[in-house]
Amino acid sequence: MPITLPADLPAYDVLSREGVMVMSDTRAARQDIRPLKIGLLNLMPKKIQTETQFARLIGATPLQIDFHLIRMSEHQTKNTAAEHMETFYRPFQAVKGEKFDGLIITGAPIEHLPFDAVTYWEELRQVFAWTQTHVHATFGVCWGGMAMINHFHGVPKHGLTEKAFGCFRHRNLAPASPYLRGFSDDVLIPVSRWTEMRQSDIDAVPGLVTLLGSEHVGPCLVEDAAHRALYIFNHFEYDSGTLKEEYDRDVASGKAIKVPVNYYPDDDPARAPLNRWRSHAHLLYGNWLNEIYQSTPFQMDEIGEAQR
Repeated sequence: MPITLPADLPAYDVLSREGVMVMSDTRAARQDIRPLKIGLLNLMPKKIQTETQFARLIGATPLQIDFHLIRMSEHQTKNTAAEHMETFYRPFQAVKGEKFDGLIITGAPIEHLPFDAVTYWEELRQVFAWTQTHVHATFGVCWGGMAMINHFHGVPKHGLTEKAFGCFRHRNLAPASPYLRGFSDDVLIPVSRWTEMRQSDIDAVPGLVTLLGSEHVGPCLVEDAAHRALYIFNHFEYDSGTLKEEYDRDVASGKAIKVPVNYYPDDDPARAPLNRWRSHAHLLYGNWLNEIYQSTPFQMDEIGEAQR
C-alpha cells in the first residue's frame, strides 16, 4: 500500500521516480480503507530534503499512510520558500485538536544551545505533552529525540570536544525487540552531531531500554514504552550524499572538519560514498509502522484515551 501525498509536493515526483508507492490525496479519498495518519514535525532548515527522506522510509511499507507536515507555530524558516511552507505545512496550533497514529519529530541544528534557550522550546514542550493524549506513537530523531528524553526523564545532553561525524557500527542490543525485527547483529548508521546522550544517564532511568548502541558514539536507539516513544540520536533517514553535503559545506566555509569516518571508499572524499544503511533504515521505520498498525485504535477519537 502507498503513502498518500499531495500530487504537487516535491517528494511525490521524487519518490514516484524511485519506485516508491505513492498515491495522490484525491485517489486515496476514493478508497474505503483507514490509512495510518502520520505527522512529521519538521524542525530542519532544509524542509523539502527532510520531508522527502522521511516520506521515502514510511512510504515503503504495505500500509497506506496519510502524511501530514507540521511546523512550529511562531518559528519562521529562512531556508525554504514561504510558498512551500504555506501550501504544505500547518502550524502545531492548527493541528493540536487532531489525533494521529504516529508522529516523527526531526532533529534541528541547534544542539549547541541549552534546551530552554531554544526560541520555540515552550511550544515544543506543549507538543511533547500533546503526544500523550493525541498521538499513539512518537519517534524523536537526533535533537528531537534528545529533547524528548530530556523533557520526559531529565536525561541531559553532553557536548563533545570533536564532532561525531561519519558512519559508525552499532550493536543490536535487543534482537527480540519488534522494532529490530530482521536486523543484523551490527548495523552501520550515519552520525552527525556535536552532542551525545550517555548510557549511564539512560540506565539510571527505570523503563528506558537501549536497543542499538555503539562503543564509539554511545547509545543510538532507545525505547520508552511508558510514553509510547522511540528516541534515535543518529540518522537512518539520511540520503547517500547527505554527509558529503555537510562535509563539502564545512570545507567550503573554511571550518575545521575531518573526513567523515567510514563513509567514502578508502576514506577518499574524491570518491562517491556508498549507502550501507538503507536496508536497515527501511526495516526500522517499517517495523515502527507495523507496531502502530497492530495496536492503534480503529476509531481515531479513541487514540490516547486508554493511556490516560
